Amino acid sequence: MGILGRLSFKDQAFKLREQAVLDATTRMLASKGFDLMTMDDVAGEAGISKPSLYKHFKSKDELATEVMIRLLDDAQDFLARQGSELSPLARLRDLLAWALRVRLAGGLPFLPSTSPQVRAMLTRSLRYVSRAIKLHKMLQGIVEQAKRQGELRADMPTDVILYSYYSRTCDPAVEYLRVYGKYPDEDIVRHMLQVCFDGMSTSHRHIDG
Repeated sequence: MGILGRLSFKDQAFKLREQAVLDATTRMLASKGFDLMTMDDVAGEAGISKPSLYKHFKSKDELATEVMIRLLDDAQDFLARQGSELSPLARLRDLLAWALRVRLAGGLPFLPSTSPQVRAMLTRSLRYVSRAIKLHKMLQGIVEQAKRQGELRADMPTDVILYSYYSRTCDPAVEYLRVYGKYPDEDIVRHMLQVCFDGMSTSHRHIDG
């Protein structure tokens, strides 16, 4: 039985409205950014009154933090659902493809590295920090396993690989390919994976995982 199934009807309605508010916040962050987004924007996007919004979240800091926590939880859930037959490199490719699709759908509004204010805000949240550390350690283990199996370069530091990998999720090339190149979303995902894992040189060996 899911979480909603264990709640009263009133509590279920509250949780569903809360998820709708977080969905609206994500869209607002993607379209306006954290600095320009207001609580009025979120209330209007979610279709609820501002007093109702404040019953769920007290500030836009809290809203943005919860959006990022939900994103980290979704990433961990995606990793947990991956098939045991996948190689470490295939797991990394699949997770990046998932993240790019989420971003193209407007569900990946920003990363902490893009805003000092957002970064400072998130580091004050123990719930966010604990999830970020957990996800980082999970990915660190996958990268090190891929290096041991010869799928990734053993001479490259794990942190270099990981932070380069993270940067692909906020690469501005995604927007350029969509807006100026007029590429379909799935083609953008495919090309971004190729650049990340296979490089651009014809001498690079193609790896599917």
